[in-house]
Amino acid sequence: MLKNKKLLIALSIIPQFILIKILAHYPVFVEQYYSNGLYPFISKWFRHTLGWIPFSFGDIIYTFTTFYALRWFYKNRKRLRKDTKRWFVDILVAVSVFYFAFHILWGINYYRLPLHDNLNLNADYTTEQLIKVTEKLIKKTNSLHLEVVKNDTIKVDLPYSKSEILFLVPQGYKNLKVKFPHLEYHPKSIKKSLYSYPLTYMGFSGYLNPFTNEAQIDGIIPKFKFPTTASHEIAHQLGYAAENEANFIGFLAASNHDNTYIKYCGYAFGLRFCLNEIYLRDECLFEDMVADVNKGILKNYKETREFWEAHENPLEPFFKLFYGNFLKVNNQTKGMDSYSYVVALLVNYFKENEV
Repeated sequence: MLKNKKLLIALSIIPQFILIKILAHYPVFVEQYYSNGLYPFISKWFRHTLGWIPFSFGDIIYTFTTFYALRWFYKNRKRLRKDTKRWFVDILVAVSVFYFAFHILWGINYYRLPLHDNLNLNADYTTEQLIKVTEKLIKKTNSLHLEVVKNDTIKVDLPYSKSEILFLVPQGYKNLKVKFPHLEYHPKSIKKSLYSYPLTYMGFSGYLNPFTNEAQIDGIIPKFKFPTTASHEIAHQLGYAAENEANFIGFLAASNHDNTYIKYCGYAFGLRFCLNEIYLRDECLFEDMVADVNKGILKNYKETREFWEAHENPLEPFFKLFYGNFLKVNNQTKGMDSYSYVVALLVNYFKENEV
C-alpha cells in the first residue's frame, strides 16, 4: 500500500507539469483566481505566522533540508545499484512534493497577466521617450541628492542601521496603496538572510523564500541598496514574480516614501536603469546625459559597483546561468535579461504621470 502511494506521488509530477503548462496559456484565469484569489491568503498567513520571528526561519529550513538530503544520499548510496527502481521513486516523490509546494505557495504567479496590462501601459517605447523620462529622473534625483547632502559631489550615506531601514521600507507601500490598493503590505516579513555571505558571492542581493514567504535581504550589501532591494523583494511577496515587475514596483514604493533618503535611493535606482539603456543605444548620448548627473550620485553607483567587484568569484557566472535558466523555465523567456525590461514600464508610466 505504501509503495503504491509513493509511486502515485512520484508520478504526479507528470500531470502537475502538464497543468502548469496549460495555466501558462490562461493568464487572466491565473490573475483572477490565484494571484488575486488564493495567493493573497497564503502570503498573509505566512507573514502573520513567521513575520514576527526576528531571524530567517526559511534559511534554517533550507539548512536542515540540505543536511537531511546529504544524509539520505549517503545512507542510501548502495540502493542506487541494488534497489534502483525504488531509489528513483523516492527521489521523484521528493521532487514532486517540492514542485507542488513551490507552485501552489508562490510559483503560479509567474503566469499571471503582465503588469503593463493591469496598469494599461504600452510595452514599447521610443528612444525620444526614453530620453525625456531620463532627463526628468536626472532632475528629480539631483534635487533629492542636494536636499540630503547639500553638496553635489558628496555621496549619500544613509544615517540608519540596516535593521532600521527594513523597518522603514514598508511605509512606501502604505503610501503606494492609496493609488494601487492591491499593493497593500501588512503584516511585514522582511529579514536579513542568514546566508548573506554566500548570497553575495553568488551575485545576489536578496531573494524571496517561496516556501515561507519571507523576504530575504543580503545583510552585507551597501546601505544605499537596502531600500530598493527590500522594496523589490516585498513586490515578490505581493505576488509579482517577474523580475522586471518587481523592480518597477520596488521603484514606485521607494520613490513614494516619505523619508527623503529612501526616496533618493528609489529615484537613483530608476535612473540607473534608464541610463544603462541609453548607454546600450547610444554611448555618446549617454556621456552627454551622465554629465548632468550630480557627481555624488555617481559615487553611490560606484560604491555599489566596487562592492560587487570585490566579491566576484569564478563560480558566480554559473549561479547566474542557473538562475537565468530557472527564470526561462518559469515563463521569463529573457532569463536574467528580464531585469532590464523595467525601463519599458518606467518610460510608459511616466508618460502618464509626473516624476
